[in-house]
Formats: sequence, C-alpha cells, structure tokens
Amino acid sequence: MLGIDDPQIWVVYFLCVISSIFCIIYGISRWNKGDEPVYPEDKKWLEGEKKVEEVL
Repeated sequence: MLGIDDPQIWVVYFLCVISSIFCIIYGISRWNKGDEPVYPEDKKWLEGEKKVEEVL
C-alpha cells in the first residue's frame, strides 16, 4: 500500500495525524480564554518599573 510495507511506519503516520487533530482541537477550545488574573504584586512591580523609566 503506497510502497510502505512496514506497519510501524503506518503507526507513526497515524499517531502524527491523531496528535495534529488533538492539537487543533485543544487550540480551538483555548482560543478565547481570558488572560491570567492580575495580582497586587504585579501592580506594585509595574509601578516600580514606571518610576525607573521616568528616572532614565
């Protein structure tokens, strides 16, 4: 069949197709998920970065 006699090669092709389908489905399911929440530590770090940029 298509010049490929070794069944292990067919298994590899099959697994590649299945993993590609899984990746597409996973990407579509996570497409519009929200970003990570903003923590107070992140806000403090951003304020510190703004102060440093003003000084420079």
